[in-house]
Amino acid sequence: MNRFWTDAAVAASDGGWGVTLDGKPLRTPARAALAVPAEALVRGIVAEWAGADTTVDPRAMPLTGLANAAIDRVAPDPARFAADLAKYAEADLLCYRAENPAKLVAAQAAEWDPLLAWARRRFDVDFAVTSGIIHVAQPTATVVRLGHAVAALDPFRLAGVSPLVTIGGSLVAALAVVEEAMPIEAIWSAVSLVERWQIEQWGDDAEAVAALANRRADFDAAARFLTLLS
Repeated sequence: MNRFWTDAAVAASDGGWGVTLDGKPLRTPARAALAVPAEALVRGIVAEWAGADTTVDPRAMPLTGLANAAIDRVAPDPARFAADLAKYAEADLLCYRAENPAKLVAAQAAEWDPLLAWARRRFDVDFAVTSGIIHVAQPTATVVRLGHAVAALDPFRLAGVSPLVTIGGSLVAALAVVEEAMPIEAIWSAVSLVERWQIEQWGDDAEAVAALANRRADFDAAARFLTLLS
């Protein structure tokens, strides 16, 4: 898409804040009005449109994309969307540790144990932690309570949590972002630990490095989206 507007601005909208392009309301791909519940978020979205180049790159507008997803994909059936995300509680990345080498095992314990400890305190749950990739069942109470935590999120927060969960493979880490339990840098470091370890062991592979950088950009964008909703 080529840039067709001159001015992007914040506008009052039913149910929140909207965006106008040359005075006309911005709409989602499904033609719904793009209205968000937080002024900080709408200003971030306006900045994306105001800063767009002559040829628009959707990847340069992650806040807009997440807002569109919240309105078009999540809001019609938030319970179903939340249930799909909650399934990650049954096989959270943080519960599956390497068997070796010792340095990787130690690194996982150092970065993953604090997140599990936070979730234990916050949600009054426990986790089955194993070495290897063979599935281990989590306590029923853990799955249920983490599911309730996800179900309590509104459509916009669900839209922000979704990429955090799918990129990081950890529902616990995503909930830690929502609740600002730890710095984003620490949470990203935890969920990207194995990939970073592999790159360090096998040397810089341009494709692997680029893929990790793209994942980091998407993770940071989702985290920022959630922060702007606060």
